[in-house]
Amino acid sequence: MNDRVSVEVKEGVADVRLVRTDKMNAIDEAMFSALIAAGERLKADRSVRAVVLSGDGRAFCAGLDMGRFRDMERGAERGGERLGGERTPGGANPSQQAVMVWREMPAPVIAAVHGVAFGGGLQLALGADLRFVAADARLSVLEIKWGLVPDMGGIALLRGLLRDDVARELTWSGRIVSGDEALALGLATRVCADPRAEALVFAAEIAARSPDAIRAGKRLFNAAFDASQHDLLLAESLAQTALIGGPNQVEAVTAALENRAPRFAD
Repeated sequence: MNDRVSVEVKEGVADVRLVRTDKMNAIDEAMFSALIAAGERLKADRSVRAVVLSGDGRAFCAGLDMGRFRDMERGAERGGERLGGERTPGGANPSQQAVMVWREMPAPVIAAVHGVAFGGGLQLALGADLRFVAADARLSVLEIKWGLVPDMGGIALLRGLLRDDVARELTWSGRIVSGDEALALGLATRVCADPRAEALVFAAEIAARSPDAIRAGKRLFNAAFDASQHDLLLAESLAQTALIGGPNQVEAVTAALENRAPRFAD
Protein backbone atom coordinates (compact mmCIF):
# COMPACT_ATOMS: atom_id res chain seq x y z
CA MET A 1 0.00 0.00 0.00
CA ASN A 2 3.02 2.30 0.31
CA ASP A 3 2.78 3.88 -3.17
CA ARG A 4 -0.79 5.04 -2.48
CA VAL A 5 -1.33 5.13 1.28
CA SER A 6 1.16 5.43 4.13
CA VAL A 7 0.39 4.36 7.69
CA GLU A 8 2.31 5.22 10.86
CA VAL A 9 1.05 4.28 14.33
CA LYS A 10 2.49 6.17 17.28
CA GLU A 11 1.20 6.32 20.84
CA GLY A 12 -2.19 4.96 19.86
CA VAL A 13 -2.74 7.32 16.90
CA ALA A 14 -2.67 6.00 13.34
CA ASP A 15 -1.51 8.66 10.88
CA VAL A 16 -2.93 7.55 7.52
CA ARG A 17 -1.95 9.60 4.48
CA LEU A 18 -2.85 9.44 0.81
CA VAL A 19 0.48 9.80 -0.97
CA ARG A 20 -0.36 9.94 -4.68
CA THR A 21 0.67 13.58 -4.74
CA ASP A 22 1.33 13.81 -8.49
CA LYS A 23 -2.38 13.18 -9.08
CA MET A 24 -3.71 15.18 -6.10
CA ASN A 25 -4.41 11.81 -4.46
CA ALA A 26 -6.99 10.87 -7.09
CA ILE A 27 -8.47 7.42 -6.53
CA ASP A 28 -7.53 4.64 -8.94
CA GLU A 29 -7.86 0.88 -8.49
CA ALA A 30 -4.59 0.74 -6.56
CA MET A 31 -5.84 3.48 -4.22
CA PHE A 32 -9.12 1.65 -3.63
CA SER A 33 -7.16 -1.47 -2.69
CA ALA A 34 -4.69 0.41 -0.51
CA LEU A 35 -7.45 2.20 1.42
CA ILE A 36 -9.22 -1.08 2.14
CA ALA A 37 -5.97 -2.81 3.11
CA ALA A 38 -4.98 0.02 5.44
CA GLY A 39 -8.41 0.16 7.03
CA GLU A 40 -8.67 -3.58 7.56
CA ARG A 41 -5.19 -3.70 9.05
CA LEU A 42 -5.96 -0.92 11.51
CA LYS A 43 -9.37 -2.39 12.42
CA ALA A 44 -7.54 -5.46 13.71
CA ASP A 45 -4.94 -3.48 15.70
CA ARG A 46 -6.15 -3.05 19.27
CA SER A 47 -3.37 -0.56 19.99
CA VAL A 48 -4.99 1.96 17.62
CA ARG A 49 -7.18 4.35 19.62
CA ALA A 50 -7.69 7.09 17.00
CA VAL A 51 -7.03 7.57 13.29
CA VAL A 52 -6.19 10.71 11.29
CA LEU A 53 -6.85 10.44 7.55
CA SER A 54 -5.24 13.12 5.37
CA GLY A 55 -3.68 13.74 1.98
CA ASP A 56 -0.12 14.69 1.13
CA GLY A 57 0.62 17.52 -1.26
CA ARG A 58 -1.89 20.06 -2.55
CA ALA A 59 -5.13 18.26 -1.76
CA PHE A 60 -6.94 15.80 0.42
CA CYS A 61 -8.32 13.93 -2.60
CA ALA A 62 -9.39 15.16 -6.03
CA GLY A 63 -11.85 12.29 -6.56
CA LEU A 64 -11.74 9.50 -9.09
CA ASP A 65 -8.76 9.25 -11.39
CA MET A 66 -9.50 10.76 -14.79
CA GLY A 67 -8.66 7.47 -16.41
CA ARG A 68 -11.82 5.97 -14.92
CA PHE A 69 -13.95 8.59 -16.67
CA ARG A 70 -12.16 7.98 -19.96
CA ASP A 71 -12.94 4.29 -19.58
CA MET A 72 -16.60 5.18 -19.04
CA GLU A 73 -16.56 7.38 -22.15
CA ARG A 74 -15.27 4.44 -24.18
CA GLY A 75 -17.84 2.14 -22.63
CA ALA A 76 -15.13 0.09 -20.95
CA GLU A 77 -16.83 0.27 -17.58
CA ARG A 78 -20.51 -0.56 -17.41
CA GLY A 79 -22.90 -0.11 -14.54
CA GLY A 80 -23.17 -3.85 -14.01
CA GLU A 81 -19.50 -4.00 -13.12
CA ARG A 82 -20.19 -1.72 -10.14
CA LEU A 83 -22.57 -4.38 -8.79
CA GLY A 84 -20.10 -7.22 -9.29
CA GLY A 85 -17.75 -8.75 -6.78
CA GLU A 86 -18.33 -9.75 -3.23
CA ARG A 87 -20.09 -7.42 -0.82
CA THR A 88 -19.23 -7.01 2.82
CA PRO A 89 -21.67 -8.02 5.59
CA GLY A 90 -22.59 -4.32 5.71
CA GLY A 91 -23.56 -4.38 2.02
CA ALA A 92 -20.57 -2.53 0.52
CA ASN A 93 -18.92 -3.35 -2.78
CA PRO A 94 -15.12 -2.81 -2.98
CA SER A 95 -15.40 0.84 -4.02
CA GLN A 96 -17.82 1.55 -1.18
CA GLN A 97 -15.71 -0.39 1.31
CA ALA A 98 -12.78 1.97 0.68
CA VAL A 99 -15.00 4.54 2.43
CA MET A 100 -17.07 2.44 4.79
CA VAL A 101 -14.07 0.67 6.30
CA TRP A 102 -13.30 3.91 8.16
CA ARG A 103 -16.83 4.05 9.56
CA GLU A 104 -16.41 0.40 10.63
CA MET A 105 -13.13 1.23 12.39
CA PRO A 106 -13.56 0.60 16.15
CA ALA A 107 -11.55 3.75 16.88
CA PRO A 108 -12.69 7.26 15.90
CA VAL A 109 -11.45 8.55 12.54
CA ILE A 110 -10.76 12.23 11.81
CA ALA A 111 -10.42 13.37 8.19
CA ALA A 112 -8.12 16.38 7.79
CA VAL A 113 -9.19 18.13 4.59
CA HIS A 114 -7.20 20.75 2.70
CA GLY A 115 -7.10 21.75 -0.94
CA VAL A 116 -9.96 19.86 -2.55
CA ALA A 117 -12.26 16.98 -1.63
CA PHE A 118 -14.22 16.37 -4.80
CA GLY A 119 -16.58 13.50 -5.61
CA GLY A 120 -15.04 10.30 -4.33
CA GLY A 121 -12.65 12.39 -2.23
CA LEU A 122 -15.54 13.98 -0.38
CA GLN A 123 -17.17 10.58 0.07
CA LEU A 124 -13.92 9.31 1.60
CA ALA A 125 -13.99 12.21 4.07
CA LEU A 126 -17.62 11.39 4.88
CA GLY A 127 -16.51 7.92 5.96
CA ALA A 128 -14.64 9.52 8.87
CA ASP A 129 -16.39 10.34 12.13
CA LEU A 130 -15.16 13.95 12.10
CA ARG A 131 -13.96 16.33 9.39
CA PHE A 132 -11.44 19.07 10.22
CA VAL A 133 -11.39 21.36 7.18
CA ALA A 134 -9.31 24.33 6.05
CA ALA A 135 -11.31 27.53 5.51
CA ASP A 136 -10.17 27.72 1.89
CA ALA A 137 -10.72 24.04 1.15
CA ARG A 138 -13.14 23.25 -1.67
CA LEU A 139 -15.64 20.42 -1.32
CA SER A 140 -18.16 19.10 -3.81
CA VAL A 141 -20.53 16.23 -4.45
CA LEU A 142 -19.17 16.38 -7.97
CA GLU A 143 -20.57 13.20 -9.51
CA ILE A 144 -23.34 15.05 -11.41
CA LYS A 145 -20.63 16.67 -13.57
CA TRP A 146 -19.96 13.21 -14.98
CA GLY A 147 -23.61 12.20 -15.23
CA LEU A 148 -23.38 10.05 -12.10
CA VAL A 149 -24.60 9.80 -8.53
CA PRO A 150 -22.47 9.30 -5.40
CA ASP A 151 -21.92 5.54 -5.17
CA MET A 152 -19.13 5.14 -2.60
CA GLY A 153 -21.46 5.39 0.38
CA GLY A 154 -22.11 9.09 -0.14
CA ILE A 155 -25.91 8.98 0.01
CA ALA A 156 -25.92 6.70 3.06
CA LEU A 157 -23.50 9.00 4.88
CA LEU A 158 -24.94 12.36 3.82
CA ARG A 159 -28.33 11.48 5.28
CA GLY A 160 -26.86 11.62 8.77
CA LEU A 161 -25.17 14.99 8.27
CA LEU A 162 -27.33 17.31 6.20
CA ARG A 163 -30.94 18.33 5.87
CA ASP A 164 -32.53 16.26 3.16
CA ASP A 165 -33.10 19.21 0.84
CA VAL A 166 -29.53 20.45 1.27
CA ALA A 167 -28.12 17.01 0.44
CA ARG A 168 -30.27 16.91 -2.69
CA GLU A 169 -29.25 20.42 -3.75
CA LEU A 170 -25.54 19.62 -3.42
CA THR A 171 -25.96 16.30 -5.24
CA TRP A 172 -27.95 17.74 -8.13
CA SER A 173 -25.92 20.94 -8.55
CA GLY A 174 -22.39 19.65 -7.96
CA ARG A 175 -21.53 23.12 -6.71
CA ILE A 176 -18.30 23.70 -4.81
CA VAL A 177 -18.48 24.89 -1.21
CA SER A 178 -15.71 26.39 0.91
CA GLY A 179 -14.60 25.05 4.25
CA ASP A 180 -16.55 27.80 5.98
CA GLU A 181 -19.77 26.95 4.13
CA ALA A 182 -19.16 23.25 4.72
CA LEU A 183 -19.12 23.98 8.45
CA ALA A 184 -22.35 25.97 8.23
CA LEU A 185 -24.05 23.19 6.24
CA GLY A 186 -22.86 20.37 8.48
CA LEU A 187 -20.32 18.77 6.13
CA ALA A 188 -17.42 19.88 8.35
CA THR A 189 -16.93 19.45 12.09
CA ARG A 190 -14.62 22.42 12.50
CA VAL A 191 -12.61 24.84 10.37
CA CYS A 192 -8.88 24.86 11.11
CA ALA A 193 -5.84 26.83 10.04
CA ASP A 194 -3.95 23.51 9.89
CA PRO A 195 -6.46 20.64 9.72
CA ARG A 196 -3.94 17.82 10.02
CA ALA A 197 -2.10 19.36 12.97
CA GLU A 198 -5.36 19.96 14.84
CA ALA A 199 -6.61 16.49 13.96
CA LEU A 200 -3.46 14.90 15.35
CA VAL A 201 -3.79 16.90 18.57
CA PHE A 202 -7.42 15.87 19.01
CA ALA A 203 -6.59 12.26 18.12
CA ALA A 204 -3.98 12.28 20.90
CA GLU A 205 -6.67 13.53 23.30
CA ILE A 206 -8.95 10.67 22.26
CA ALA A 207 -6.09 8.19 22.65
CA ALA A 208 -5.66 9.34 26.25
CA ARG A 209 -9.27 8.38 27.12
CA SER A 210 -10.57 4.94 28.01
CA PRO A 211 -10.50 2.97 24.74
CA ASP A 212 -13.42 0.87 25.96
CA ALA A 213 -15.65 3.93 26.36
CA ILE A 214 -14.49 5.53 23.11
CA ARG A 215 -15.19 2.37 21.10
CA ALA A 216 -18.55 1.86 22.80
CA GLY A 217 -19.52 5.41 21.93
CA LYS A 218 -18.65 4.87 18.28
CA ARG A 219 -20.65 1.64 18.16
CA LEU A 220 -23.67 3.44 19.58
CA PHE A 221 -23.45 6.35 17.15
CA ASN A 222 -23.06 3.94 14.23
CA ALA A 223 -26.13 2.04 15.39
CA ALA A 224 -28.10 5.29 15.71
CA PHE A 225 -28.44 5.46 11.90
CA ASP A 226 -30.97 2.67 11.77
CA ALA A 227 -31.94 1.66 15.29
CA SER A 228 -35.31 2.45 16.80
CA GLN A 229 -35.41 4.59 19.93
CA HIS A 230 -36.29 1.48 21.95
CA ASP A 231 -33.34 -0.49 20.61
CA LEU A 232 -30.92 2.41 20.96
CA LEU A 233 -31.92 3.10 24.57
CA LEU A 234 -31.38 -0.58 25.34
CA ALA A 235 -28.01 -0.52 23.54
CA GLU A 236 -26.92 2.47 25.66
CA SER A 237 -27.81 0.59 28.85
CA LEU A 238 -26.04 -2.58 27.74
CA ALA A 239 -22.91 -0.65 26.77
CA GLN A 240 -22.83 1.22 30.07
CA THR A 241 -23.35 -1.97 32.07
CA ALA A 242 -20.42 -3.58 30.25
CA LEU A 243 -18.20 -0.56 30.99
CA ILE A 244 -18.98 -0.05 34.69
CA GLY A 245 -16.49 -1.86 36.87
CA GLY A 246 -14.22 -2.82 34.01
CA PRO A 247 -10.47 -2.28 34.44
CA ASN A 248 -10.35 0.81 32.21
CA GLN A 249 -13.43 2.38 33.82
CA VAL A 250 -11.99 1.79 37.28
CA GLU A 251 -8.69 3.27 36.12
CA ALA A 252 -10.51 6.35 34.76
CA VAL A 253 -12.17 6.96 38.14
CA THR A 254 -9.00 6.26 40.12
CA ALA A 255 -6.86 8.55 37.96
CA ALA A 256 -9.44 11.35 38.18
CA LEU A 257 -9.60 11.06 41.98
CA GLU A 258 -5.80 10.95 42.25
CA ASN A 259 -5.42 13.85 39.79
CA ARG A 260 -3.03 11.97 37.51
CA ALA A 261 -2.93 10.76 33.92
CA PRO A 262 -4.74 7.45 33.49
CA ARG A 263 -2.98 4.31 32.26
CA PHE A 264 -5.40 2.40 30.10
CA ALA A 265 -4.98 -1.08 28.63
CA ASP A 266 -5.86 -1.80 25.00
